[in-house]
Amino acid sequence: MVQREQKYVIGVDGGGSKTIAALASLDGKILYMAKSGPSSFTKVGIKETVANITKAIEKILKKNKKGKILSTFLALAAIEENKEMRMITIKNLLLQTRISRIFKGKVTIGSDQIGGFRTGTNKKDGMVLISGTGCAVHGWRKEKEAHASGWGWLNDEGSAFWVGQRAYQRVFKDLDGRASKTLMTSLFFKKFKAKSAGNLKRKIYLKNNLIKNVSSLAILVDEAARKEDKAAKNLLIEAGNELALAANLAVKKLNFQQVEFPLVLVGSMFKSKIVLDIVKKEIKKVAPKVKFIRPKLEPVVGAVKLAMEQLKYENFES
Repeated sequence: MVQREQKYVIGVDGGGSKTIAALASLDGKILYMAKSGPSSFTKVGIKETVANITKAIEKILKKNKKGKILSTFLALAAIEENKEMRMITIKNLLLQTRISRIFKGKVTIGSDQIGGFRTGTNKKDGMVLISGTGCAVHGWRKEKEAHASGWGWLNDEGSAFWVGQRAYQRVFKDLDGRASKTLMTSLFFKKFKAKSAGNLKRKIYLKNNLIKNVSSLAILVDEAARKEDKAAKNLLIEAGNELALAANLAVKKLNFQQVEFPLVLVGSMFKSKIVLDIVKKEIKKVAPKVKFIRPKLEPVVGAVKLAMEQLKYENFES
């Protein structure tokens, strides 16, 4: 008896701190997941982006060497704002012989924004607000789209990198005596095992780790805020207000003010109660019927859903 060839889809979620790839069956069940480094080309360049995407996909392909890959969806950071990079990324991936199997099926590149949105809902209309290493807001209503923020780590107001950068500045004002004392200073020294201000600076600026190190400072800001550090609390309040400002702009562009719609919140910054509460409060003022969703699943699940939708397999539960 001839066995039928098994068929699968692949979803990839690529961001500023890591890349996650998932192999799934056609009923949506994730079979294997693999992790590699960042794949945001604005942060690490196209060469490293492609290398990390390749590495993550290769890991899951090794787990299943014979199945046919019908569809692959790559949900990548910064693609929405730099659409010409889609073709460049595809061309570079085509050169990676270790993952050539995926190109026997359909390969689609989209943004991490649509991937994050679909992780939280199967609806087509709604919004996603992302705040991890970077941040962005994107919304859809019928044929109309709206987005704000997400212009890279020199902006990205409300992101972990932005909070970490502001915290870094505040700590060194403390060390200089240009501002009052803050608990963030001792937390930074402890995390990086630094012995002096110069030593702390060198460790945070460490080659190839600057973005990761600065973004990680946001966790310490939240720790200090929970211990009632005023400077840390003010930073997180400002972050929440910036995120809400961007989201409310998209709400108004899509005329969501008086209708019910899902707003999916994705990213590590929403682990901060201060940020989450401010975001919800400020958006509710503009869109009182909004339904906030914080997915319990990895954003790569959204990429898997989208890979399946390329094949018209739309009706399944994650």
